Amino acid sequence: MQPKLVVVSGPSGVGKTTVCNHLLARPSFERVITATTRERRRREQHGVDYFFLDRDEFERWIAGDRFLEWAHVHGNLYGSPRAQAEEILARGHHALLNIDVQGAASVRALGLEALRVFLLPPSWDELERRLRGRDTDDPAAIQARLEVARDELDRQHEFDCRVVNDDSHEAAARIASLLDDAKSEPPTGS
Repeated sequence: MQPKLVVVSGPSGVGKTTVCNHLLARPSFERVITATTRERRRREQHGVDYFFLDRDEFERWIAGDRFLEWAHVHGNLYGSPRAQAEEILARGHHALLNIDVQGAASVRALGLEALRVFLLPPSWDELERRLRGRDTDDPAAIQARLEVARDELDRQHEFDCRVVNDDSHEAAARIASLLDDAKSEPPTGS
């Protein structure tokens, strides 16, 4: 198996974390833990769910080129630690990035070999229902996320493939099968 950087992206509320958790149940996947300056939510643990950094420390990581990508999202900073992704790939596993569309564009700009997957909701109404049902944001934050989601959905063509998350287990299986299909393809240039 050729390990790959696997980027799963899409709008807030589409179910990226749930789909990624199903992928992580497979032995060939490891998650690159995102660093963030946002407040920790109930039950989240530093170094497990996210690396929770204050803004000064995050900016030191930026200055030290310690991120594959980083972005301002909904008033906070998020980034994918470069060294962690490299360590996962060196172990022979797929390095799974659960990032927003802006971050995915940054990874694409690096020219790294990766499978970039855009996760779609079954419908706009379902996306809105999921966002409101999370009970993690106030109404103004939900409205802001919905506005960003419209723009992000317009960028789905920038990805290698699109997967509808109507069932999270099936969406994860479709992503894993894309990697299996890539393994069976003959080398290019032969």
